[in-house]
Amino acid sequence: MPIPIELHGPASPAPPLTPVPEATGRAPGLAAATEAARAPLPAAETLARCRKLVEPALREAVHGLHRDPGRIASHAFGWCDVNGEPSTGGGGKGVRPALTVLGAEAVGAGADVAVPAAVAIELIHTFSLMHDDIMDGDERRRHRDSAWKAFGTGPAVLAGDALFALAVRVLSGADGARGGPAVHQLSLMLGELVHGQADDVLFETRPWTGRGAVGLAEYRAMAARKTGALLGCATSLGPTLAGAHPRRTNALAEAGRQWGLAFQAADDVLGIWGDPAVTGKPAHSDLRRGKKTLPVLAAMALTPAVGPHLERLLGGEGPQDDDRVRRAADLIDEAGGRAYALRDARTRVAAARDRLRAAPLVAAPVDELIALSEVLVDRRA
Repeated sequence: MPIPIELHGPASPAPPLTPVPEATGRAPGLAAATEAARAPLPAAETLARCRKLVEPALREAVHGLHRDPGRIASHAFGWCDVNGEPSTGGGGKGVRPALTVLGAEAVGAGADVAVPAAVAIELIHTFSLMHDDIMDGDERRRHRDSAWKAFGTGPAVLAGDALFALAVRVLSGADGARGGPAVHQLSLMLGELVHGQADDVLFETRPWTGRGAVGLAEYRAMAARKTGALLGCATSLGPTLAGAHPRRTNALAEAGRQWGLAFQAADDVLGIWGDPAVTGKPAHSDLRRGKKTLPVLAAMALTPAVGPHLERLLGGEGPQDDDRVRRAADLIDEAGGRAYALRDARTRVAAARDRLRAAPLVAAPVDELIALSEVLVDRRA
């Protein structure tokens, strides 16, 4: 059913908006579920615990690269500055490898089983950010120069390629006979990710209104591939290495995909209204590039008159005027686009929670996964 949002502007009929249904609360676990010996940790402690487990293997893998791509990768991970001198900060939170570790624990496996998968996921995530920054022309990433800005486009492309290849190598070298299926799963995700990214780039060239305009259904399909596929793989790749039953692995993958869509919705909000001092990117950066994100598309669906206004404000070529971009952001907000995206993100987090509660999984890691999913949505950067 459509999300109830107060509409502003003309009461013109809008196409139905269909996010996932509202979650119905905590569903009982199945009798096969087992309780973990340890109590669930707060999200910050979970991230620190998983980082302590995964980072040594990640550093070892990256340090085996050629010197130049290795230095660019180390800079991207926040381990060194542009000159190769050791530094701290500038890296990510480590949410995706934490999802991989917790996924393995949720099926009753030891955390160490998931380390090769967690390393591979973090390598792929960083590779995708390097290439994404090049395609979008983003000069800043995590409050420092992005890889292409710091080292040049060619070296940054090569460093991303090196991380891609390294991820496959690390995962294929996992102990036992499950490395092959895990690599196959990773390759399927990569195909989806590239498909979604290609659509996202193409959407920037599509018109704001009329024939050829991007619709909400197209956006959701793009986001499911670009972001949902990676988080779905992150949450289920550890269980694959652990040899978990498909019923458990699928539940984790489905939850991860919902978290991916929630993350993308929250990211879309930050791309328009995020604080540059926190995000490290210019204000209204997505609007300046003409990106057709969830708040934009929802605003146009809720209030069709918004579309022509946005086309007049943002449809020209070349750099966008600050005043026009600000007016466009206000128009989207007033039409309900921001509220819709935030509500959609919350709904998807709740749906993922209910999916995990109903599956035969270990309770404490599931609780940690649910707590960690809040980090994906309640963020400012």
